[in-house]
Amino acid sequence: MTTINSTEVIANSKFNRFHLGLLLWSFLIIWFDGYDLVVYGTVLPTLIEKWNLSSVEAGAIGTYGLFGMMFGAIFFGTLADRIGRKNVIAITLVLFSLFTFLCGFAETPTTFSTFRFIAGLGLGGIMPNVIALLTDYAPKTMRSMIVSIVLCGYSVGGILAPLIGIFLMPTFGWESIFWFAGLPLLFLPIMYKQLPETASYLIRTGKKEKLIATLAKVSPESHFSQNDEVIDLKIHDSKVPIIGLFKENRAFSTVMFWTAFFSCLLMVYGLNTWLPKLMMEAGYGLNSSLGFLIALQGGAIIGTLIIGRLCDKYGSKKMLVPMYASGAVALTLLGFGGNTLVIYLLVAIAGAATIGAQNIVQAYVSQYYPPSIRSTALGMASGIGRIGGMLGPLLGGFLLSISLPIHLNFIAFAIPGLIAAAALSLVPLKNAYYNKNDAKDKSIKVHVS
Repeated sequence: MTTINSTEVIANSKFNRFHLGLLLWSFLIIWFDGYDLVVYGTVLPTLIEKWNLSSVEAGAIGTYGLFGMMFGAIFFGTLADRIGRKNVIAITLVLFSLFTFLCGFAETPTTFSTFRFIAGLGLGGIMPNVIALLTDYAPKTMRSMIVSIVLCGYSVGGILAPLIGIFLMPTFGWESIFWFAGLPLLFLPIMYKQLPETASYLIRTGKKEKLIATLAKVSPESHFSQNDEVIDLKIHDSKVPIIGLFKENRAFSTVMFWTAFFSCLLMVYGLNTWLPKLMMEAGYGLNSSLGFLIALQGGAIIGTLIIGRLCDKYGSKKMLVPMYASGAVALTLLGFGGNTLVIYLLVAIAGAATIGAQNIVQAYVSQYYPPSIRSTALGMASGIGRIGGMLGPLLGGFLLSISLPIHLNFIAFAIPGLIAAAALSLVPLKNAYYNKNDAKDKSIKVHVS
């Protein structure tokens, strides 16, 4: 009989078919998550005309979905640390796919808003759990990069929404781009069968057979048997997982993360909702304005991949603080116009420094907290962030309604970038989970039968 430390097995594993499968499924999930979120901004100009909405009313409809995301992130993030991330991923996938699909059948703003709220519950709950599951099983030297690749799926989905809008809306109407969102329901049974459950949950629930089978896939060169003894980091169970966010000197860090999420998501959702409309106000046509939305998401993909790799090498904090600041600069410059090519470049930089930064800070948070409260940490940060996300569309609608100069609209969205940079710069690295004492010094015997 030998001893197994699942934390060390996973941390020291090499990227293989198991990790690739988890990465691909996660990418596909986040792809549709991004699509379902951005699709509203794509149809917004059409809905304003169809339902005769004011800018404030249109912003409010966008906020209903974000309100659902706030509740979904907090509730499902905490729930996953109790019933397992895999189960919660399945539940939230059904919610956001089904009710985004149903938005295509809505005939009134009230019905549409109701469906967006329910879809928002799933949209808010799924991303923290996908990221937490990825972090649970990613090799130590590739964690930020793997999470960054998957979160690029968000931007791919964001690009897909306006592209489908450009090609389908003139012929099939705005409803058609919502029907596409139902596709994840078709692959749900296969996904559920292939996704693993997190090791910490399997240990806590005494599912040794599944744990050993999963570790054998994580590290195929190792040899495990049911007679082996499981050794793992001490898990501090709590009936209220949120309390763990404020223990072991993590309270200040938690508040700073919440501030960064709040500020960044205000920019992200404000831009996703209003960028096409803002660019139309600046004199660009609808298709050109949707092109800027594509540039925003394209910049996010490139920024996420490049900075994600640098984070694994130099540390997330060192990369994220200047990213937030550069986003504020790019958004400020956008408001003053200029050469079209320069505008596209600034939009791409803004995408990298807002959506891209938000992708990477989620990877950072998932590593900062221990596995037993990882989903709760991400869920709470995302939930608080959604409050900022709700204010983004409302802020954009309000600014447009009072007919401010365009450059002041962009400056308003740039200020939160500076706040996020300041907040993250104050997070102390010494309290991070990955910087604690060596696993061997903290491990205890956990008998799993």
